[in-house]
Amino acid sequence: MTDHDDEYFEIVARHLRVCADYKPKFGTSGDAGLTQHQFELRYGADPFYRWVGLNSPYMYAAHKAAGGITSIYRQLGKGSERLFQRVLQDQFGLTAAQSYWTYTMPVSGAKDRTLELDGRIDLSHLTDHAQIGRVMMWLDRVAAKLHLEDDYRKAAKGAVFEVRQGYKSADSKRQNADLANAAQAYAHHYVPGLALLSTQINETVAARYEARGWLLLTGTESGDATESIWTFMREVVGYDLAAFFQRNTDRFHELVESVAASLLEPS
Repeated sequence: MTDHDDEYFEIVARHLRVCADYKPKFGTSGDAGLTQHQFELRYGADPFYRWVGLNSPYMYAAHKAAGGITSIYRQLGKGSERLFQRVLQDQFGLTAAQSYWTYTMPVSGAKDRTLELDGRIDLSHLTDHAQIGRVMMWLDRVAAKLHLEDDYRKAAKGAVFEVRQGYKSADSKRQNADLANAAQAYAHHYVPGLALLSTQINETVAARYEARGWLLLTGTESGDATESIWTFMREVVGYDLAAFFQRNTDRFHELVESVAASLLEPS
């Protein structure tokens, strides 16, 4: 189980490392952001901000820390998506393209939109009979939990997943996009799953998603494979992802503390 540890750690770590170089933009265009010197020149040239003291290096440090922490969560989410896909590829023998799902939405008067979900397990892509059996048994349990009709369960091709590190916000635009993705998944005979590696999700959002047919898998250490992402990965996918994070917790702690420390430096 430890053969992939260095590789899997690096998938997440390379996303987190970019956060150490985060610089706030202060309303400027482009991706580079401003250095502390550039910030002091910009805010120092603004009479009002200069008068009230907003050109202080402590203000720069506060902006850098606030935006940088947001970046850590965002990059942790991206790393989680890539890791999830890679584990599916390694365990099920999938190609990169088979490990996630895309679909096209026609847009009136404009170019069609191609949308993507972060993970996919399609029964037609599996070749190992034991794996096929595990996934089919899991789909039966999911169908019972979601109260899906028997005819739909028999026609289901597998499951698709939106992967996130957590979901603390209640952003309506994101929710509506996710609910639209779920409807499309069902239309294409996939069961939609929201895979959260943490237990952090807004309760109102969770209730809304479940009411609209999403299967919620969260980072709880208890619960079966229709509730816990860790149990699902261990019993259905066949890889103990929780054990991977536990084995490498010291490395992750060291990395995150290093990134956070760099974000708290004024310069």
